[in-house]
Amino acid sequence: MSTSTDFKPKIWAPGDWNAFFGFGTNILVNLLTLTTLLLYVVKMPPEIVFGRILPATGVMLCLSTMYYAWLAYRLAKKTGRTDVCALPSGTSVPHMFVVTFVIMLPIALSTGDPIKGWEAGLTWVFIQSFVLMVGGFIAPIIRKITPRAALLGTLAGVSISFISMSPALNMFMTPVIGVVCFAIILLSWFGGVRYFRGIPAGLVAIGVGSIIAWGSNLFGLNYGGMSLEKLTQSFTNFGFSIPLPAFGHIFSGFEFLGVILVTAIPFGIYDLVEALDNVESAAVAGDEFPTTRVLTADGVISLIGCCLGNPFINAVYIGHPGWKSMGGRIGYSAATGIVVIILCTFGIISLMSSLIPIVAISPILLYIGMLIGAQAFQETPKSHAPAIILSLTPHLAAWGKMLIDNSLGAAGTNAAAVGVDKLGQVGVLYHGLEIMGGGAILSGVILAAVAAFIIDRKFMKAAYFSGAGAVMTFFGLMHGEKIGINMSPVVAISYLMVTAILIGCAKFAVVAPKPAEEPEHESDALPDAA
Repeated sequence: MSTSTDFKPKIWAPGDWNAFFGFGTNILVNLLTLTTLLLYVVKMPPEIVFGRILPATGVMLCLSTMYYAWLAYRLAKKTGRTDVCALPSGTSVPHMFVVTFVIMLPIALSTGDPIKGWEAGLTWVFIQSFVLMVGGFIAPIIRKITPRAALLGTLAGVSISFISMSPALNMFMTPVIGVVCFAIILLSWFGGVRYFRGIPAGLVAIGVGSIIAWGSNLFGLNYGGMSLEKLTQSFTNFGFSIPLPAFGHIFSGFEFLGVILVTAIPFGIYDLVEALDNVESAAVAGDEFPTTRVLTADGVISLIGCCLGNPFINAVYIGHPGWKSMGGRIGYSAATGIVVIILCTFGIISLMSSLIPIVAISPILLYIGMLIGAQAFQETPKSHAPAIILSLTPHLAAWGKMLIDNSLGAAGTNAAAVGVDKLGQVGVLYHGLEIMGGGAILSGVILAAVAAFIIDRKFMKAAYFSGAGAVMTFFGLMHGEKIGINMSPVVAISYLMVTAILIGCAKFAVVAPKPAEEPEHESDALPDAA
């Protein structure tokens, strides 16, 4: 290690190539996904998607990746370390679907104008940006008092249900590409295999997957859905587009404020907690970034993107330990930002989507999900494993409900029309999924925190979190579909009853000692009862 005055961190390390192709393809998948949602779900005009929205998204992503590369450089210089890895960031994947299906699509359908849907999406991000900026100043306190098992556990729930499952299913729907590419990645990133001339595993996987996809067309198999027709059509979207201010569109969206606030505030809080989890994950991997700077930066960068026409929020991504383990340091983040702004402003995204099969990229997302899920168990006391399992359940419930809703929607119906009782008769506890999965990120944190403190025999601290759960449930931030007053009263009362029991145990119960002592955590900052 060197002193901060004479040490100059390297911007690029050999491992940055692996992280660049891995993280870059992750960003590419998300860009292709949001482009598809805008064009084919919201029915946005291509000239708006490629001429306004994608250039604005490119600017936002470039600012974000550059900022986190700079933050990593500062940390490396301050500590004299050569292994500091930049936080990954990009468009928030859960929000991508929420703003599309809950905000933009319904408003586009009700008004008959997809531009109105876009404007509502901009207003949604505008409000969320301020929630993040304000929340950045209270986040360090939350991080200090919350058990690591709760923060990493609920993050593992997100990684298993919403990050890992879809790529895994896509892989096995086209296994000749997906499973083969997955093996290529596992052999390198877990098995230590080095490919010819040190070519990054992510690039090898994409190359092999693309060759299989295009080669299968020679035999009429069409694995991966590639075609010359789609490739030819993609060239029509080429052209340089400069992002323009969209203030008028933002303020036009305020006419739908009532609909927007229902999801903007709770999902802003979701962003806050998710970012906290990801900062904690990076700290466990050895890189301690300032929480307030991370959260306020997400808010400021999202606001800039919104003012240029981007209806998707920016967020610190899950996956820092994964990119670090494959050798990523500072340069991978900055390089990704430069490439992304070129892809978005020149209309190259359309060409990329017609050249590379999505299923060849899916294994990279599954790999990241595997690492994050494993970290929750590897970096917390063994005795807290049951608490981590408990934190997964709200996310699994939310994922299950989403599958049911989408399936019924595809059939032209919904759970209310079919009947919740009828679903229950065949073992589908829809109402239970609805309650358990509502506000899953917060529910996972609260449930795991209560369980972890009970395991540690710190009942008063468990009571504090149970009481917080009661308050958040009452206002619909947990175990509910929308914010309001008295949204899930029975669940809120249940949390209050648990709080009373925990306080009673803290004051009067005779408690057996823990089987084994575990390392203390910063959450001991909370006062406990004598």
